[in-house]
Amino acid sequence: MSTDVVAPPVPPDLGVVPAGVVPDAAYGGRRLQPAHYEPDRVPQEVARYGGVPDTLPTGSPGKVGVLELEFARRGGVTQLVGHYQKSPLQIMHPLYYESARPDLPYTYLMSTGAGIIQGDRLRTDLVFGPGTSAYVTTSAYTKVLKMEHDYAVAQMNLDVQDDAYVEYLPDPVIPFANSRLFQRTRVTLAGSATLIAGETVVAGRLGRDERHRYAVLASDFEVRRPGGAMVALDRVRLTPDDGATGGLAVMDDRDVLSMLYVLTPRAPADELADLLHGVLAPAYGGVLALGVSVLPGDAGVWVRMVGDDTRVVTGATTTAWAALRRRLTGRDAPTIRKT
Repeated sequence: MSTDVVAPPVPPDLGVVPAGVVPDAAYGGRRLQPAHYEPDRVPQEVARYGGVPDTLPTGSPGKVGVLELEFARRGGVTQLVGHYQKSPLQIMHPLYYESARPDLPYTYLMSTGAGIIQGDRLRTDLVFGPGTSAYVTTSAYTKVLKMEHDYAVAQMNLDVQDDAYVEYLPDPVIPFANSRLFQRTRVTLAGSATLIAGETVVAGRLGRDERHRYAVLASDFEVRRPGGAMVALDRVRLTPDDGATGGLAVMDDRDVLSMLYVLTPRAPADELADLLHGVLAPAYGGVLALGVSVLPGDAGVWVRMVGDDTRVVTGATTTAWAALRRRLTGRDAPTIRKT
């Protein structure tokens, strides 16, 4: 007598599609399939930490966060017309509090958790339709918690369509000791669209003497045209060695790194570079190491700054953003409300 050994079924909450089952019919549908939330490439500096967490495995409820937002212009106002969220990623309703731009929504990206933890896979997709205007930020600093197994991934995909004007300026990322994060921002940008985007990284919990004690922080910022042509690519790889991060080309052993990317056809790149250098150098040149460069093809400009005080660096970013808002829209920038 023979006995067939049957493997126990995979728990449905892992997001694995059984044979013969259509992905959308499985738990969470296509959004909880690895092909959706796993990046197609992980830098080797991060991938070497791959493994199975001793807590909830990747793909479990709460380990895969998905946020999808679509904005469209309706009646002269940019409105949120598509919205899907899965914890820990979420938003509240967009706010319209700028009297000079009542058409422009302010959207705050939020997380229900204490921070990004090992095995997390987070994906956000934002679509800005033709002629839309929007400001997107986070509600607080992003904390990347200590990790003992595997790593975490946070993906941001921005689709900025014809004549759209988008400002994406999240709060800084704070990697805790032994954390491992791959952060990737991919932008599809129409030739007539404008994007102002920023990224800021703090060396760790400085008040707890965790200065550059994370294992690795890898960040990719990539901009392409709708047809796939590359416009800009910026890669950052931070792998501290006993609390040090290398020379000026990396972080110059400073505590805060910030990048600001400006891609627009509304003003010549050389003019914007002169504008940013003119507002940043006199006020911050003595306390920050900073540089302003023109992107290839006159597509825009980018700024990189390193310093030792988070408030000073974020203040410099705000100064640059205000100057850009005034030049590109003809209106003064408001004070951004944070709780």
